Amino acid sequence: MPKTYRTAVVLVPPQDAWPEIQAIRQQYDRHFDRWMPHITLLYPFRPRSDWPSLLEQFEEACQHVNSFRIGLATFRTFRHRSSYTMWLAPEPRKELARLQTALWQIVPDCDDTRRYRDGFTPHLSVGQVHGRDQVDSTITALQDGWSPVQFNASEIQLIWRNDPPDDVFRLGHRLRLGTGR
Repeated sequence: MPKTYRTAVVLVPPQDAWPEIQAIRQQYDRHFDRWMPHITLLYPFRPRSDWPSLLEQFEEACQHVNSFRIGLATFRTFRHRSSYTMWLAPEPRKELARLQTALWQIVPDCDDTRRYRDGFTPHLSVGQVHGRDQVDSTITALQDGWSPVQFNASEIQLIWRNDPPDDVFRLGHRLRLGTGR
């Protein structure tokens, strides 16, 4: 099945959790205008034309994962060749990994977020910097000024974008997680 970088499955914090995150992203994230704050679950994902055939399976999977609280307290980094991606580490990791696995099992070819040495690493990207000294000082400053954010993860979103110049991700579908009842 084809995959595309024009769609994704994400968990978006509620808008009342955005101000602190967006203040950092606006300063450091070159993708600030393209993406809303989010935790990527599946990316790349299937074209929008495939969504109708997947929605029922995704809804079923989501009903078997209860909503849960997420805390964003700690900044971490991914190292690339000469740059670093800075991110907030959502906790509990185990619940996010369980959710991601339930969705991935429906579309096993959409495994890009799992192809790392440590497997799926839930993260909320906040920016990019170059150089070890720069990343160390930036992460220290961000951590020192950060007040942890908590929110209820009660839904996932299927999002999509057009090609440039209109390449801002938009909400396609919201799928509610189980209520635990």
